[in-house]
Amino acid sequence: MLDIIKQFFGKARDDVSKDTNQTTEHDIRVATCALLVEIARIDEEFTEAEMETILSILNEKYGLSQEHADALITEAQKELEKSVDLWQFASLINDNYSNEEKIEVIETLWRIVYVDGKMDEHEHYLMGKLQNLLRLTHDQLITAKLKVLKS
Repeated sequence: MLDIIKQFFGKARDDVSKDTNQTTEHDIRVATCALLVEIARIDEEFTEAEMETILSILNEKYGLSQEHADALITEAQKELEKSVDLWQFASLINDNYSNEEKIEVIETLWRIVYVDGKMDEHEHYLMGKLQNLLRLTHDQLITAKLKVLKS
């Protein structure tokens, strides 16, 4: 009888831990949005043009309304403030996105970098770091950059 009770409670604990560790689509969106916000503010100047670009991207990619996109950005900013580094966001993306989807994320990041027509040293550093965190090659990073610059 005691074994049956232990098994029941052991299974219940396993079910709870599975539920709390399960990644949702919303979590992945927050992680992606956090990277967008971080690249926009890395040069210590989060401009209106960068914000508009992020809002446009969230609308294009996820079909979010202005209100939902604003809420997602706010949540991403809160998560960034709580985080020690960007690994937690990149890890979620790596676990849930294909290589092609990660390249799309990099292209999106390049769009934000070049909103003002130039890349500063902080943006350059962060793009290299994100390339590594997202497990992409330097070739993929540069190809994405050139694609964005041509459009």
